[in-house]
Amino acid sequence: MAASGEARPVPSEVVASGLHPRTLATSVADQSLSPAEQQWAWDLLPYQLNGVLALLAGPNLLLADDMGLGKTVQAIVAIRVLAARGLAKAVLIVVPASLTTQWRRELRVWAPDLSAIVIRGAVRDRAWQWRSDANVVIVSYETLRSDLESGSASPPQTRHWDIVVLDEAQKIKNRQVEISGRIKSLNRTRSWALTGTPLENRIEDLSSILDFVDPVSTRSRTWNLFDRHAELQLRRRKADVLKDLPPKRIIDVPLEMTGSQRESYDRVQQLGLIRLRAMGPDIRVANVLELITRLKQVCNFDPVTRASVKLDDISMRLTALVAEGHRALVFSQFTDDRFGVEAVAARLAAFRPLSFTGALSTDDRDRVTAEFKADRERQALVLSLRAGAFGLNLQDASYVFHMDRWWNPAIERQAEDRSHRLGQQAPVTCYRYTIENTVEERIDQILRSKQQLFDTIVDDVSLDLTATLSREEIFSLFGL
Repeated sequence: MAASGEARPVPSEVVASGLHPRTLATSVADQSLSPAEQQWAWDLLPYQLNGVLALLAGPNLLLADDMGLGKTVQAIVAIRVLAARGLAKAVLIVVPASLTTQWRRELRVWAPDLSAIVIRGAVRDRAWQWRSDANVVIVSYETLRSDLESGSASPPQTRHWDIVVLDEAQKIKNRQVEISGRIKSLNRTRSWALTGTPLENRIEDLSSILDFVDPVSTRSRTWNLFDRHAELQLRRRKADVLKDLPPKRIIDVPLEMTGSQRESYDRVQQLGLIRLRAMGPDIRVANVLELITRLKQVCNFDPVTRASVKLDDISMRLTALVAEGHRALVFSQFTDDRFGVEAVAARLAAFRPLSFTGALSTDDRDRVTAEFKADRERQALVLSLRAGAFGLNLQDASYVFHMDRWWNPAIERQAEDRSHRLGQQAPVTCYRYTIENTVEERIDQILRSKQQLFDTIVDDVSLDLTATLSREEIFSLFGL
């Protein structure tokens, strides 16, 4: 990294990718970071550092990088630098509900010195949460809409925000939607919008987002939309900034299960524990594993209402990815039409998915993979982990979703490498889902503690849960 005070050259990739040259020349090139401001969890890639500098350069930016290039990290690092300079004492981050936990987690990693709070719960609880003196306030679009209903007297409206960040900013693409206008009325100094798809269907989508980033009222009414866009947007594509062998990035997605799905989970767990305890000394590991499997199925789908917080999140991400021209592989350890591959494919019908399971004959497997390669309208391929983890070349997809975890790192890596292999032209991004406060999270914690052992000794050796976890560890998942 350049030393403090040293002028930073502006890479051609940044100039060519969306932020207007004169904006860069007068702002980003003059930015420098002190040694203290350069202390973060891991080194940033060059394009990420320039994204941070662009966010620091002025009060308004539309960061429109391709999905998977780290817009969240760039925003958090920039927030941390501004906080160190005394310029970010109150930051509001507005996100889809499914991303609140992910943002909180990334803040712990990249800005552990900043205090943060997530606005959630009942109205009376949210009232005191808004009065918190935390550096960073995270809130979902839905909760913010509710809390802005009282107009200028509402808690978020009465505060001045040093920065307001909109993640998945396409949420305000429609000027007519109530939340769009209310967000734009927030009292703020800096406005940052993050989205890989600033324009989804109509030019008005982009215009509405730009109204937040840099309100029309502050500009001449003769301001041309496209000139305005060129001044405000920074966009980098994966193919432009990651030149050589494309990397593979693993993103853990912790989600909170609510409503009927949580009720079903708690009911299945309670009844299962009663049954296990009733077995007394006759209890066996297989009995506990049976309950674990049942609970993991409920983490995928509510058996009563068919609700699925995982599929809600996957659908949202796929919508953005497809708009960018990407395709995806979705893996599940289950194959059935209630909790596994067939259920997932049915819910993702809008993306014209194909299914691939061990029930297919060899000829049918070849047909499915050939059709996926040939027909780009098939935007997703849903595979069972056992059948899809071996022997397939699927470089046509650059995104991988692990709907549920196999608890075997080697099998997961082999599945991901159906896409991330020689011939892949794009970086591969893998999303791994875990439901908070469930058996999924507890097993994941145990496996994380063993990850170094897996990497150095086990690696690609096929393990199953009973070989990976001791009898005591399996029983301890339920306090047995």
